[in-house]
Amino acid sequence: MEIESVTYEKLLEKIKKIIKDEEDLKKIEEAYLFAKKNHEGKFRDTNEEYITHPLAVCDIVLDLNPDVETVICALIHETINHGEATKEEIEQKFGSEVANIVSIISRINKLALTDDSESSAIYLRKVLVGLASDVRILFIKLADRLHNMRTIWAVSKEEQKRKVHETQSVLIPIAHRLGINSIKSELENLCLKYSKPDVYQAVLDELDADYEQLNDYLNEMKESIGEILAENNIKYEIKGRVKSVHSIYNKLSNGKKFKDIHDILALRVFVEKESDCYLVIGLIHAKYRPVPNRFKDYIAMPKENMYQSLHTTVFGRDGYHFEIQVRTYEMDEIAEKGMAAHWTYKEHGSVKIQKMMEQKLEMFRNLIEANKEGNDEDFASSVKSEILAEMIYVFTPKGDVVELPKDATVIDFAYRIHSDVGDKMVGAIVNESIVPLDYKLQDKDIVKINTSPTSTPSQEWLKIVKTAQAKNKIKSFFSKQYKTKYIEDGKTLLEREMRRKKLTFNEVLNESKLKKVLTDLKLNSLDDLYLAIGSLRYTPTYIINLASEDKKNVADSLMLKLRKDNAKYSYKNDVIVDGISDIKVNLAKCCKPVLGDEIIGYVTKGEGVTVHLKTCKNILDKKRLIDVRWNEAKDNQYETGLKITTLFKTNALLDIVTKASLRNVVVKEVKNKEIEGAVIYTLIVKVKSKEDLDSFITDLNNFSFVQDVKRY
Repeated sequence: MEIESVTYEKLLEKIKKIIKDEEDLKKIEEAYLFAKKNHEGKFRDTNEEYITHPLAVCDIVLDLNPDVETVICALIHETINHGEATKEEIEQKFGSEVANIVSIISRINKLALTDDSESSAIYLRKVLVGLASDVRILFIKLADRLHNMRTIWAVSKEEQKRKVHETQSVLIPIAHRLGINSIKSELENLCLKYSKPDVYQAVLDELDADYEQLNDYLNEMKESIGEILAENNIKYEIKGRVKSVHSIYNKLSNGKKFKDIHDILALRVFVEKESDCYLVIGLIHAKYRPVPNRFKDYIAMPKENMYQSLHTTVFGRDGYHFEIQVRTYEMDEIAEKGMAAHWTYKEHGSVKIQKMMEQKLEMFRNLIEANKEGNDEDFASSVKSEILAEMIYVFTPKGDVVELPKDATVIDFAYRIHSDVGDKMVGAIVNESIVPLDYKLQDKDIVKINTSPTSTPSQEWLKIVKTAQAKNKIKSFFSKQYKTKYIEDGKTLLEREMRRKKLTFNEVLNESKLKKVLTDLKLNSLDDLYLAIGSLRYTPTYIINLASEDKKNVADSLMLKLRKDNAKYSYKNDVIVDGISDIKVNLAKCCKPVLGDEIIGYVTKGEGVTVHLKTCKNILDKKRLIDVRWNEAKDNQYETGLKITTLFKTNALLDIVTKASLRNVVVKEVKNKEIEGAVIYTLIVKVKSKEDLDSFITDLNNFSFVQDVKRY
């Protein structure tokens, strides 16, 4: 079903209610004309002019109390991807702040989620990185998706399926976490409508059949409550609604029949003062019997996202339950818009709001930082277990609310309070009882952390904690400890090598030479240099050579040294580099060579020699190649990777692992992925030689369910 397009004239009326400054209004008009020019001649799948999309996105964003920059970004957010604009041009016209936001949104919008794992995780990572840099990016992204979902009827069924999955798995949970209920609720309904149209229509049909009756019940209850409040001189406003289709569907999914869902009718009462909220609940309960255990006070104990309201459910006519929420107008704004209700906190000067927003963004930043070195699937798993997880609300002894993911421990709580509290904690008391450090917190627990100035974290805590924030802080503590040790070790190693070569510090690293070494290695200080040596990133010999070589690149001199075959050595490495025995040798992780493979060495600046397969595509600079050979005297195992494509079979993995065991092949890691009736197993295995690996591959190919086996 088509919806009416937003015109700039209508939009401007709405904008002027929020933004009053004439100069800002001129900038907004300039942005509109800029977008119109860039989208001229382009049409959407709905056959509307493309400019209707940014106008609709801007219209949605205006409900989130935006500043002028956000309005401008909403209008021009597609001018890079669906226009001829560049980031530089936008920066010149509208400033760097706008240009950065539009640029990030453009990159996010180029992504497409195609499955449940890796691409989903990549998409999520990009969205969260954008959010962590500026929350306005997410506001525009959510508005962009909402308008696209409103017009999703115009695209193919396949595209509908992809967009629905993307919205459900990524954007709805984030909107929920930030409390933007107005957008979240509509997205949920639209996703249900296009993912399960029969179910959606069935719920609508049921509602339509009872619509007149339900509407009568709502109006009757509104009038009744209105009379009560008027009699007690309370200024109020009441809105009534039938539960959303998605909410009813959830209840049906849990086994309820439609006729047994009695709380599909809801009323929201708005008053001016907090004290009136309690008075209203008392007056309602005096006339209508409350349903037991359904009263909740989120005013005295607000949620971490600042949500405040009183909730109750009462018995109404014909056994129907009425869900009633009572709140002030300000509380309602926060309930519907969450963080967006007051995201321009700097203008309002609210310390509480600022703290809440920073905590929210810090959660995203911590998660991204903790997974910087991990793969995208690990990242997606972390997001599901923390940001998109079910949350609990626990309290400090002073009554402050702390939001944590379900199964968080007292250690997570301590680090959420402050890193010093976490680092120095020695125990915890929950609900006046001493608990172990791995105690999993429950909703509404009251937690007190005991600390000692001499206490320090334990490495074991990393196995206990749930949140990325706690993991980051614990790792940071030990990183600082290791850093000090590595600096001391590096200094000792360098001085020892200088003494061995009968060199003084001034000969090796006087002011000019030290500056040259630091510049070449992109380091900032002598301590950084010691740290690089102590952590085995560079050898002392390499640093001394680098400092003394004025004309020749150190790696080039190493090449010359390696090519001199005038001495015999007792080789200690698995791979022999002729002419030298004390050089660092690494097996390349990209091609994972094993004993018996044809190999070549690649001289890496500061890192010795990396051994690749001769056929490896990652060897780019042919000048740095050096002959190497396997040390046949060694009896080690080598890691390599196999990708096994199989037909679906219940015990396939068991058969594969059993065969590996018979061949003395160690299976170190297994991942599997289903694609259209096939299962792809990705294995990391340890073998003694290429001969053993080839035999194992032959065994695998003899299985009837195996379609293909490749090394990777």
